[in-house]
Amino acid sequence: MELHTLTTETTDPRERGTLIGTRFAPQVRRVAALYRQHFAVLGLPEERVRDIAGRSHAALRDWAPALAEESDACADAAGVERWAVAAVGARTEILAACPQPGRGECSTAVFAPAGAAPQTLQTWDWHDLLVPDALLHALTPAEGRTVKLFTEFGAPGKIGVNSAGLGVHFNILFHASDSADGGVPVHAVARRLLDEADTLDEAVALASTARVGASTALTVVTADGSASLELSLAGLAVVPAGEDGWLLHTNHFLDAGLAAADTGPADSMTAERLAHLRAVRAAMPGLTPAGRARAFCGDAGADAVVCMRPDAHKVPHEQWGTLLTLGLDVTRCAIDHLAGPPHEAPATGLARF
Repeated sequence: MELHTLTTETTDPRERGTLIGTRFAPQVRRVAALYRQHFAVLGLPEERVRDIAGRSHAALRDWAPALAEESDACADAAGVERWAVAAVGARTEILAACPQPGRGECSTAVFAPAGAAPQTLQTWDWHDLLVPDALLHALTPAEGRTVKLFTEFGAPGKIGVNSAGLGVHFNILFHASDSADGGVPVHAVARRLLDEADTLDEAVALASTARVGASTALTVVTADGSASLELSLAGLAVVPAGEDGWLLHTNHFLDAGLAAADTGPADSMTAERLAHLRAVRAAMPGLTPAGRARAFCGDAGADAVVCMRPDAHKVPHEQWGTLLTLGLDVTRCAIDHLAGPPHEAPATGLARF
């Protein structure tokens, strides 16, 4: 995966989308085509994809019209049909309707003790065939405000931090209420929290207004309070940091009420990864980002359960790998990142964006 960087200073969403679509037209077109093919391989006809993308985009336009405008402008500038770019932004909602949605494996560890700067690390695990290129984007949603985020081309956001001192990590979840009818895309919820929220309370209030169609955990990190917001059509649950200051999340619900209807794939390693994070967390505080990544793996190193490798014996759409390791510095509005698994960090380090 090649990481591209972009800084936009305009506060106008249509101008911002045009800048993205113009500069990265080949990447936007390629990712849209790859997802189109992926949905077909998973058994979802294109008409159904267009329908869910359209419903999700309509929900986005009602809930966050500026983000819908940004998406449409990006598509127009890149020469892609608007629905195809919207489908990338709503790919979680579309996957919820697939007969074989796949797993989705990401691991997040946040140490946020009261009164101290949070220390975070996350792996992002996905199909490398879908993400030959990705974007680190520094943008200005409003005068005097900066957002830095990582995302796929066509998606409004995923993981990031803002100049108010708030960060967002992202873990996909699965729930019996997930709907094929579309809803506000969860990637857009993550982006709008970064664009508008200054505090955990503001993030919770804003997330609660989104009627989503798919489930996700957004771990919101600030120096004054952190929690995982578990979103589903069945409701929003707020999972606070433990008394020891730790927030750990993988890909199953932690809220007891929502967990009762968790529909995560049976072959997921989510429980094993959460147990691993609990076992290694004591070694992580106070380290550099690279040292934190090494501690994240523990003694197992490259063989740690949080370091995923594609299984070459499986068909391409069933191959998963750790494509990105990143940490958020909410006090300096920065993202430390490595395009690869965390065990590589001691040798390569993490770059700062």
